[in-house]
Amino acid sequence: MEKQNSRFRWVVFASVLFTYLLMASQRTAPGLITDQVMRDFNVTASTIGLLTSIQFFVYTGLQIPMGILVDHFGPNYFLILGAILTGLGTILYSLGTHELVLFSARILTGTGDATIWVSLVLILSHWFNVKEFVRLIGLAGMTGSLGFLLATVPFSAWINLLGWRTAFFSAGLLLCFCGILLTFVLIKKPKQIFPNESLSVKKEFKLAGTLALLQRTFSDRQAWALFFCHFGVVGGYIGFISSWAVPYGMSVYGMTRSDASQLIMMGLIGALIGAPLTSWISSKLETIKRPYVIVHFTILLSWSSFLFFRGNPPFPVVVMLFFLIGFGFGASALTFALVRQTFPIKESGIVSGFANTGGFLSAVLLPSIFGTILDFFQTTSGSMTDGYFYGFICPVIFSLIGLIGVSSFKEKRQDSGRKATVHSS
Repeated sequence: MEKQNSRFRWVVFASVLFTYLLMASQRTAPGLITDQVMRDFNVTASTIGLLTSIQFFVYTGLQIPMGILVDHFGPNYFLILGAILTGLGTILYSLGTHELVLFSARILTGTGDATIWVSLVLILSHWFNVKEFVRLIGLAGMTGSLGFLLATVPFSAWINLLGWRTAFFSAGLLLCFCGILLTFVLIKKPKQIFPNESLSVKKEFKLAGTLALLQRTFSDRQAWALFFCHFGVVGGYIGFISSWAVPYGMSVYGMTRSDASQLIMMGLIGALIGAPLTSWISSKLETIKRPYVIVHFTILLSWSSFLFFRGNPPFPVVVMLFFLIGFGFGASALTFALVRQTFPIKESGIVSGFANTGGFLSAVLLPSIFGTILDFFQTTSGSMTDGYFYGFICPVIFSLIGLIGVSSFKEKRQDSGRKATVHSS
């Protein structure tokens, strides 16, 4: 394919990943102002948990439909629309004067965010060959972690400088600009460079074929293994840092908001290292499953350590635990390397969406469960430390499910994986 030999593919890569960077930052940025929102809008911890969950609920619910749509119609327009919707949702969040406006804004943001990962996977599949894809998917995962990192100290400083409303408004404008930029990079310029080449868009939507593909995916044990694998590694991390990590540092350790955001930066540094390093290790060992099992086991031990110390580990231990959990989250890009290795490329959109649904279903569940537990213990005993202790049972259970999922996956040999991919192309 000519596009896979073009230098312009790196412009596509950089533009898509920059958009992903900004969109990922808005998944967790509201966690920086949890206490301010609770105070300004007079809402409880349960409401904050629901506010966080609603975005991930919309994101999760749209993953499979989005996979079907990008498989049939191509990912370009969906990614452009998603960037603009996320920007508009972020702007609306900054202008909110009532909690219902905040919920509407997060629904809009979740709708836009739902387009990014599945579209990104398909775009990279079209512009890069299989060997490049395996390496670049790790960098893509690292970019998501960079987005979360952007939503810690840098965005916290931006909030302190301008106030949270102006900070979120400016982020929304930048995302809308990214949508305009992607229109040029993904649509207009490729038509000029490759006038005779298809943009990988299927004009016809066949309902019968789509239903058969859905049935095949939902009955595939490998797809379910990836679903539960992603469930265990993603949701605990994203669900916690997007809502309760900063309040945890402030409540249990008496930290300032800025210091607490530096604490979760350790997790993000771990994620930045975990994504490319685990991809490199898997490539060298010529196996994805074995290192991924070790990653899941480490995550389980890390979350369990919070229970061992009754929710209040020594501070150096907390730093190490956040780093290890973040490292495991960075390694979650391996889920989609397993998708590419196991399933034909024509089905990679829906299978990627299905696996991603598992990851963000847990991100939907955790903030609300955690918030409900905190409210209960604050009401009954007045102890937030006890609330966090029992709250950590939730990510422990989630990570155990993830370990079971990755352990039950049957990995194809490297050579057979290549044959399947070449055949599907």
